[in-house]
Amino acid sequence: MNQLKALIFDVDGTLADTERDGHRIAFNKAFEEAGVPWVWDEELYADLLRITGGKERIRHYVDTYLPDYKRPGDFDGFVAGLHKRKNALYAQMLETGGIPLRPGVRRLLEEARAAGLRLAIATTTSPENVTALLNHSLAPDGESWFEVIGAGDIVPAKKPAPDIYLWALEQLGLGPSEALAFEDSENGIRSSRGAGLTTIVTINDYTRRHDFTEAVLVVDQLGEPGQPCEVLRGRLDGATMVTISALKRIFEFA
Repeated sequence: MNQLKALIFDVDGTLADTERDGHRIAFNKAFEEAGVPWVWDEELYADLLRITGGKERIRHYVDTYLPDYKRPGDFDGFVAGLHKRKNALYAQMLETGGIPLRPGVRRLLEEARAAGLRLAIATTTSPENVTALLNHSLAPDGESWFEVIGAGDIVPAKKPAPDIYLWALEQLGLGPSEALAFEDSENGIRSSRGAGLTTIVTINDYTRRHDFTEAVLVVDQLGEPGQPCEVLRGRLDGATMVTISALKRIFEFA
C-alpha cells in the first residue's frame, strides 16, 4: 500500500493565477520600459505558455513571431535583462497583494501541515518569484512552509522534462510512490508523470483544453467551504473540496 508523505506543488497557475494577470502584465511593462514595441495579449500569451521559462519564452517569441527583428549584439544579455526587469515588476505586483492564491490552496496547505505531511515546490519560475508569492500571498513566513523549493535554473532541463521533480524527490529523500504532485498544465503533468508521480490537476483558463488523461484527478479548483470544486476527471466520492483525507484515499488506490 502506498503511503503519502509529501505534496509537491507547481506554482504558476497552480498556487495562484499568476500568468494572465501577473507575469503577462509584467512582461509587457518590461518591454515598454526597454523601448521595444512588443505587446503580449491574452491570446498570444496562451500560445507562448507552451514554452516553459521566461527567458526561453522571449526567445521563442522573437524566433517565431519576429523573423525580421534585428537582434542586439548581446542578445542573450538583452533577454536576461528583460527577464530580470520583468521579475522585479512582478514582485512589485505581489507586494501590493495583486495576485491572490487560488481557492482552496491555503486551506489545503494548512491541512497538510497539521497532518504532518511534508511540502515542496517544483517549478520553472525563478526563486525570487516563488519567494515573493509565498511571502506576500500565503503568509509572511510562507517560504518556510516548504521544506524543499526547486525553482528556476536549478536543473538544466525545464518542464516537460521530469528533472525538477526528480530533484525535489531527491532532496526530500523520497521515492515517487511516497508523494503527490499538483499541476495545472500539460507540460507540467508530462514532467510530474515522467518522474513517476501521481498527479492532481487544477485547470485554469489557459489550460482547460490540455491533455490530462494521465491525471488521477482533475478539478477546476481545490474548493472552499461554500465554494465547491467541480470534478472534471476522477472521483472525490461526493466530497466538495480536495482535502487531505480525500488525497489519501486517492493515493492509496493510485
